[in-house]
Amino acid sequence: MNVGVLADSLKSIFRKKARSVLTMLGVAIGVFSVVIISSIGDVGKDVINQELNSIGIDGVMIGVDSSKTSKTIGEEQLQLVQKNPVVKQSMPLMMKYSTVSAHGNSDQCVVFGVDKTVESMVSLDLLHGRMLNQADINGQETNCIVDESYAKNMYGRSNIVGKEISIQLNGVEQDFTVVGVVASGGNMLQGMMGEYIPCFLYAPITTIQKGYNAKGYDQIMIKLVDDSNDITQLQTELEQQLGEGNVSVQNLVQQKDKLNGILNTVTGVLALIGGISLLVSGISIMTVMMTSVQERKKEIGIKKAIGASKGRILCEFLSESFFICLFGSIIGIVIGTACVIAGCRLFGFSFFWNWKLLFTCLGFSCGIGMLFGVYPARRAADLNPVEALRSE
Repeated sequence: MNVGVLADSLKSIFRKKARSVLTMLGVAIGVFSVVIISSIGDVGKDVINQELNSIGIDGVMIGVDSSKTSKTIGEEQLQLVQKNPVVKQSMPLMMKYSTVSAHGNSDQCVVFGVDKTVESMVSLDLLHGRMLNQADINGQETNCIVDESYAKNMYGRSNIVGKEISIQLNGVEQDFTVVGVVASGGNMLQGMMGEYIPCFLYAPITTIQKGYNAKGYDQIMIKLVDDSNDITQLQTELEQQLGEGNVSVQNLVQQKDKLNGILNTVTGVLALIGGISLLVSGISIMTVMMTSVQERKKEIGIKKAIGASKGRILCEFLSESFFICLFGSIIGIVIGTACVIAGCRLFGFSFFWNWKLLFTCLGFSCGIGMLFGVYPARRAADLNPVEALRSE
């Protein structure tokens, strides 16, 4: 295919500007819809992952099904977990729903009993003060870390290090000193459901155990050497100590992967529905090109009479279909991407270029144009030059 063929194709497109623009617009709308739907899915997936990461959703949680046994996880199970080769790091955990009070105001909270490894096990961003240390754990100190949202709600500022708050443990009010403030996890959830989501507090696990007269732990949180590691053997070993079927394992990494898989499926189905409009555009291109063949019969006859081959005529009409789809796709991609960027800036979401999506839309659209342009191009190439010259 030479430059002359491409030039003739472009001239034919701009000869009928209104018709060409409307055809391109049909392609642009199809590409626009696919770009918008797929980009919303990508941005939504990114937002959800960030949200889950911000509230520490990571690793594997091992607990005991309290409906099946009265046994609890203890030091023996913790040591068994720590010795397992697939476990990178572990932390015993107590989790209690309670009430926290300050200035005479009470609020619902989730109290996490943790040890000094909490900083590396849970995604916590320290804003003020310090994290819990081994001295807090050993001494069963009544020190705690609060999240930023609670500090601002109670005191109107984020730095409340040194303030005293009262936490109810097993029905008994106990005074705690705030030694650190961390960024609130789940900012989007806090914004939408702040009145219903309790604040998060972190205290020494030994202090929580003492407050609830507990010797064991509620759960063990572990991080694996590799997220793909199988922990079936570890679960079996724990069930040998706690009873078969009594151990519950929640792989939070796999849960996130499943959620991403669902989002990908939903986005793919919606994008496919949007892609149907590209097929409709392909039919429109075929109709327009068939009309063009009828209108240009005499022109085709002249070209053939002066030596134009079937191949040249075929390539010229195929090129027209290709350029219509190419220009339409570029318009759809530019407008769709601009809308996504504007939306991300408006709502404060992070935008990233999905080049695979853009090139896929471009390639698929141009492929549709070539596919639906074959029949009209063949009709044009097969025209008899004598009959074509006789046409009015």
